[in-house]
Amino acid sequence: MASYFSSIPVPIYIVLLFFLVEIFIDQKEHRHLYKRRNTLVNIFIGLGLVLIIFIDRTLILFVYNFMYSIRLFTISNSWYIWIIAFILYDFTYYWYHRCSHTVNWFWASHVVHHSSEQYNASVGFRESWTAQLSGAFLFYSWLLLFGFDPLMIYAVRALVLFYQFWLHTELIGKLHPWFEWLFNTPSHHRVHHASDFKYLDKNHGGVLMIWDRLLGTFHEEEEKPTYGLTEKLEVENLSTIMWSDWKVLFRHVSSAPSVSEAVNYMIQPPGWSPDGSTKTVKQLRKELQRSH
Repeated sequence: MASYFSSIPVPIYIVLLFFLVEIFIDQKEHRHLYKRRNTLVNIFIGLGLVLIIFIDRTLILFVYNFMYSIRLFTISNSWYIWIIAFILYDFTYYWYHRCSHTVNWFWASHVVHHSSEQYNASVGFRESWTAQLSGAFLFYSWLLLFGFDPLMIYAVRALVLFYQFWLHTELIGKLHPWFEWLFNTPSHHRVHHASDFKYLDKNHGGVLMIWDRLLGTFHEEEEKPTYGLTEKLEVENLSTIMWSDWKVLFRHVSSAPSVSEAVNYMIQPPGWSPDGSTKTVKQLRKELQRSH
């Protein structure tokens, strides 16, 4: 999930209030949702994100404005265009998020967000510092090329990110069925953060859950998820969380015997190997189906 801190300032205070309220309830009801070291690491990563906001925003707006300058069409700012822009952005977000789980290059950044074994509001601060630098913003550039105003897309981006602030919590159970069917909810996002095999690479939606339902990546929350990565971090420190997957990726790429193999290490899903010694989630699911 993308960072709250790249959204607009006012919602940040709402996010922080949600965080503090959850801590208060956790302490009062002895839920044990927070561990001190994990929470401090999440907060420190969030503070790092604040420091790189200017770089991220400058990069995004530069690309957005450039793509708009060579646009194929010019689209008005009518009220219904805002609705269309929101739906198209959310659909594009689904594909970006899905690629972040199925393309090693993007996973090397996104893995930071999934590395926490606790699930609480502070996990929303636990975002990679390299997400935009690795090209996340490029997924949305087609909207500018087709003529959507850059400020409109930037505002829609903020709304999609802001919506997600309440998803990282165990205090909210399942909501009304119609809401659960249409929208992303804490229940759906808990599945997304699970390391349980049946939950892997599911529920990529930002605001709407219809994309997952239509494209075969939806899974209902059944038993309580186990959070974190399938291969747990040996130590939870900032360097390991932020850079370990990048180091592994670059080691594989630099030692690959051919250009094609090096490229495959970057574009294939996590777990891919040229000799099949390690497998992707998709490969493991196919093997499981064959065994049954």
